[in-house]
Amino acid sequence: MAEKVAEKKLYDYQEADLQKIFSYLNDAPDNFNLLYQLPTGGGKTVVFSEIVRRYIEQTNKKVVILTHRIELCKQTSKMLKGFNVNNKIINSKVKELPDQDEYQCFVAMVETLNNRLSDDKLEVSDVGLVIIDEAHYNSFTKLFKYFEESFILGVTATPLSSNIKLPMKDNYQELIVGNSIPSLIEKGFLARANTYSYDVGLTSLQVGINGDYTVKSSEDLYTNFSMQEKLVQAYEERCKGKKTLIFNNGINTSWYVYQTFKDAGYEIRH
Repeated sequence: MAEKVAEKKLYDYQEADLQKIFSYLNDAPDNFNLLYQLPTGGGKTVVFSEIVRRYIEQTNKKVVILTHRIELCKQTSKMLKGFNVNNKIINSKVKELPDQDEYQCFVAMVETLNNRLSDDKLEVSDVGLVIIDEAHYNSFTKLFKYFEESFILGVTATPLSSNIKLPMKDNYQELIVGNSIPSLIEKGFLARANTYSYDVGLTSLQVGINGDYTVKSSEDLYTNFSMQEKLVQAYEERCKGKKTLIFNNGINTSWYVYQTFKDAGYEIRH
């Protein structure tokens, strides 16, 4: 039995952004590159899913959505179903697309699709729109050459390139800025967060070529005994007895945190 997905509706601010995006889709050249920014929690996937639905309805052309993680592929595919968009995930198991005429929308991981297209094993014809989720990651730019005649819409909460040497202005001609975080809090769409900070020494962190802290210096800092001890202490002071989500700088650090809390007698999952 097919899983029933509840139909989605857009909030007023999402609809306003969608109208701005469609003004470009309708009036800009077919090969225009547009960037859309909306804060985390603002509902970017909801907005671009409705864009896909209306775009296919209006043009009858195909849409490709690119993500950089398999979890995002699955989440996006499920959201599209909620908008009644019949879609297919192109994952590592998909080598060819003999059934491509059965679908108007394809969701793919950037590396998988790049491998298939560069091997000439796969071709998606009549693609009018390419949507790039988390567009600040630069891995997507290698695919642009395959979609030179398509409208490209990048979406991100942070329109700053992950590579300082490859600014986003080189790939996108215009930026649409959605509602701000304070505005979405004011309207009740995002919660106002209570934040607590702790004094920790960060002088050992080193900045890498991309302008971010290096993985090694981050791991060395956040996995050391003193930092782990402070984390448990902060949990016990602020969060004990409540559901708690701990974000870490990487998988290795996450495993350290898991072990530290387990050793302290707390139920935890990585």
